[in-house]
Amino acid sequence: MRNMTGAEYARSKYSEHVVREETTLLEFIISTMDGISRNRAKDILAGNGVTVDRQRTTRYDLPLHPGQIVRISKHKGGSQLQNQYVRIVYEDKDLIVIEKAVGILSMPATAKQYSVKQVLDEYFEKRHFKCTAHIVHRLDRETSGLMMYAKNIETAQILQDNWHDIVYDRRYVAVVSGEMEHEGGTIQSWLKDNKAYITFSSPEDPGGGKFAVTYYHTLQTTPRCSLVEMRLETGRKNQIRVHMQDIGHPVLGDRKYGNGQDPIGRLCLHAYRLHFYHPRTGEPMLFETPFPRDFVQLIDKNKALVEKNGEDEQPG
Repeated sequence: MRNMTGAEYARSKYSEHVVREETTLLEFIISTMDGISRNRAKDILAGNGVTVDRQRTTRYDLPLHPGQIVRISKHKGGSQLQNQYVRIVYEDKDLIVIEKAVGILSMPATAKQYSVKQVLDEYFEKRHFKCTAHIVHRLDRETSGLMMYAKNIETAQILQDNWHDIVYDRRYVAVVSGEMEHEGGTIQSWLKDNKAYITFSSPEDPGGGKFAVTYYHTLQTTPRCSLVEMRLETGRKNQIRVHMQDIGHPVLGDRKYGNGQDPIGRLCLHAYRLHFYHPRTGEPMLFETPFPRDFVQLIDKNKALVEKNGEDEQPG
């Protein structure tokens, strides 16, 4: 039997519809599914059974515009993953895109460590999928955001062998210490771990180091902290955290490379954008998450403190 393409697999799981006129998502589902009840439509949304332009949403009042693509699951929402650390953003027969929360490893170092891979493998098993999660890139335990896992060896190999050609836009947002001096810039250095597994940075190859390049753009800045976007040319271990330390603006909440400031009780680093070409079909796959609310609130709070008390006010 011929293997299904990624598009054929998606059609077997979802019905796909093109928006023809301005409306809201709930009304579109009701009209598209020919008389489905309002409560049933809400159940489908609540069960993570709807995507708009490949982004999963549960927002029933989401405005829709002509030309957008809505996919509605053909299966009950109860089969979806329910986990506090992992949210499925997209899935087909070859790969799965998830949003990882703070506090879980991407891949376990030992069998006893809880990880995204374990969560996904258990999810696949419960749904009787004959596959396992193959890691193709990582996020630190304390970093949140978008990740992709392959569901078979072939896809994993394609991604690993052609990563820089396939993944063309991967961005992070962080809250860093201090007021940024520049609107943007490029940080380049050689990174290498010492015997204590601390990554250090050097302007020249210390021998066995890996060259790393980070582009940054300042989104908002206050005298005490700044919201900064980062784009990676290379994906080295702890790259953003070390590079921001290099320029004197460590990521807030970073116990390893920070300056002790931890205003919201977490590492303020989030992988918010993942754009790539599908390894089987070549189709552009575009995924983004909103900036973490805590990050935005922290910047707003510091702006308000500066306006009220002057630049000497400490961040909360």
